[in-house]
Amino acid sequence: MLTISHLTKSYGVTKAVNDVSFNIPKGEFVGVIGRSGAGKSTLLRMTNRLSDPTSGSIRWNETDVSALRGAELREWRRSCAMIFQQFNLVGRLDVLTNVLMGRLATAPAWRSMLKMWGDDDRAIALAALEQFDIAELAAKRADQLSGGQQQRVAICRALVQEPEIILADEPIASLDPRNTKIVMDALLRINKHFGITVVCNLHSLDLARGYCDRLIGMAGGRVVFDDVPAALTEDVARELYGLEAGDVMDAPAVADTGFGIPVAA
Repeated sequence: MLTISHLTKSYGVTKAVNDVSFNIPKGEFVGVIGRSGAGKSTLLRMTNRLSDPTSGSIRWNETDVSALRGAELREWRRSCAMIFQQFNLVGRLDVLTNVLMGRLATAPAWRSMLKMWGDDDRAIALAALEQFDIAELAAKRADQLSGGQQQRVAICRALVQEPEIILADEPIASLDPRNTKIVMDALLRINKHFGITVVCNLHSLDLARGYCDRLIGMAGGRVVFDDVPAALTEDVARELYGLEAGDVMDAPAVADTGFGIPVAA
């Protein structure tokens, strides 16, 4: 279980995240919603320890994540994979090598620096690409791919880390509707097929309703909503988004996951 207790991140007198507390049981697909500047990205970056909290604590099961340093912190970042809005791939490298970067924590430093990946690592990376129907792109440069393909490569890179939890920070923000659906289906498949906890920042309320087991709504750095998607009424949406509420309540997306899960809004 991920336990966030009284987590705060201050920048001078501004509190980007303000006294946030919640628990996420293993295996949940949680959407974090709210307008830009609500504190969603800061929350995920602190959870991964890319940013240190000003106060409060982050725990994963019995581990105090907020106290980790050195090798233990690197191990946490392996088990808590991060997917970014801008993919964070190395464009000049081929797709397979980008995915293999997710194996850095499991390989000796000298081997990874020399790109001397083991056969097991290559098999794991290729299997991940197969899972998301992009194995034929393995030898292609990452910067020659579409945005949707690049995000699927980034998801594969996260998956080969063999994580217990995946944090996705607005993973579909720069994608068209078709690729949005492909990427959200991929995250849902990881969650349901592998049992990996997924925490995903989303702007569209209908996508959040359609894909997530639970929604955490943030406004002004605080949690103002924490419930199942069915409880997200238009009144709650207006509290979260104000005048933007009409813009973020799009036509619902329907996920084709193969698990018989009703995920349309």
